[in-house]
Amino acid sequence: MLDGRRVLGRLASLALGAGVLAGSVAAGAHIGGGWAAAALYAPAAALSAVREARAEPQAAPAEAVQPVAAPTPAPQPAPSATPAPFEPEPSPSPAPAPSGTLPGATAPPELLAGAGGAIEPRQYGQGSGEGYITLAAGSIRNSTERDDAVLAAAAAGPLPFEIELDSAEPQVLILHTHATETYQLWDDLVFDPGFAARTQDKTANMCAVGARMAEVLNAAGINTLHDETLHDSPSYTESYGRSAQTARAYLEQYPSIKVILDVHRDAIEADGMRIKPVADINGEPTAQVMLIAGCDNGTTVNLPRWEQNLAFAAAWEQAMESAYPGLTRPVLCGYRFYNQDITTGSLLIEVGGHANTLAEAVRAGEYAARALAGVLGASA
Repeated sequence: MLDGRRVLGRLASLALGAGVLAGSVAAGAHIGGGWAAAALYAPAAALSAVREARAEPQAAPAEAVQPVAAPTPAPQPAPSATPAPFEPEPSPSPAPAPSGTLPGATAPPELLAGAGGAIEPRQYGQGSGEGYITLAAGSIRNSTERDDAVLAAAAAGPLPFEIELDSAEPQVLILHTHATETYQLWDDLVFDPGFAARTQDKTANMCAVGARMAEVLNAAGINTLHDETLHDSPSYTESYGRSAQTARAYLEQYPSIKVILDVHRDAIEADGMRIKPVADINGEPTAQVMLIAGCDNGTTVNLPRWEQNLAFAAAWEQAMESAYPGLTRPVLCGYRFYNQDITTGSLLIEVGGHANTLAEAVRAGEYAARALAGVLGASA
């Protein structure tokens, strides 16, 4: 194993010499905005070299990489569309406290001898008490200055939209503001500090997760479009402005769209380790997911209909946690914008983190989509 790590290091050096730009990982979460323009964009060839160097390469599951056929061609962003204001992404701490560390949390010492970093699997539990809204299943973390009772009342509201099943017109749009985010490329609990977990390879980044989610929803009779635009490439700056422009262009062409999902992955680090949020679902390791619903603060974050988005988040959270206990971390409700003014069904979902494997993330995306289909009146 140690020799294989040295081979991996030499291949990484060759990739760097070929023009791959390395970036550093920001401590905390991906939503801390620390990735910036210095992040690593690894070409598909470099990823293939890494996979081939390992004795047991991890390939992306077939279902994750199959293209989803959209009912109609995806529109081009309208030139006249006005981008939503870019909001910097503050870093939430990965609360609540994890319910425990899964077995095998510490990487064997021989894996770390090659200057690799340790990955610690954790299953995050639900929150309760002050600062949390307890749902029938799951919970909401109140990161605002509003009383818990205010959020609880909003969360109990009805869905602010109605989905038409088996419609010829699109009902759901899945896109990725940070599409180049990717995952751990092998199963060992050790990461390469020189790999910032970003790639333009759509079979290995967030597009793979979004494709699986769209496939599940379409199979359930919910007409879903999947946009694979790399809004954060080649420039990370103002990627939210670009994804807002894309979303508004879709709505202009397809006013039937009620739900817009921005699918990301998190990046949690602590004490020099990368934390992998994971749960055992149906006997398989599955990345945990977290919904983020923005809240209006009356000044810098203008979301006048935030309560309706929160009601949607609460319904989806309850459905996921009821069907797949342990799949979710608490919904995060905070003063965040994330283009959630575009529809009353606009949410951001974090599918795992940069220490999860792609297979774990795709599996989580499938379960999340199956639960969502039930929320929207279908079955999957």
